Amino acid sequence: MRSDLIFDQPHVYLLLAGFLFAVGVYGLVRRRTLIGMLIAGELIFSAASLNFMTCNRFFVPDPSVGQIFVLFIMGLAAAEVAVALSIIIAVYRNYRSINTRDLSDLKG
Repeated sequence: MRSDLIFDQPHVYLLLAGFLFAVGVYGLVRRRTLIGMLIAGELIFSAASLNFMTCNRFFVPDPSVGQIFVLFIMGLAAAEVAVALSIIIAVYRNYRSINTRDLSDLKG
């Protein structure tokens, strides 16, 4: 079996997206710093984008629909990064740490 035929099947991309999603969720649960959590959230956005592009390529006849959704996800990811980094900088200025365990004053 030729290797280029493997990439003509949707389950390869869906498995990769599932793996990215699982790594992202694991990173959100396991990371102790805010930057690590931000990177894990970006992995989850990447998994969603890959799912949209896979479904667009293999199951939808109109090629622009999935690409528009992916562009929307990229815009949301950019806005999330901008807001999250500004919050992280504000937290670091006040607490001199970005470790989540050091932020005890933020408990409700």
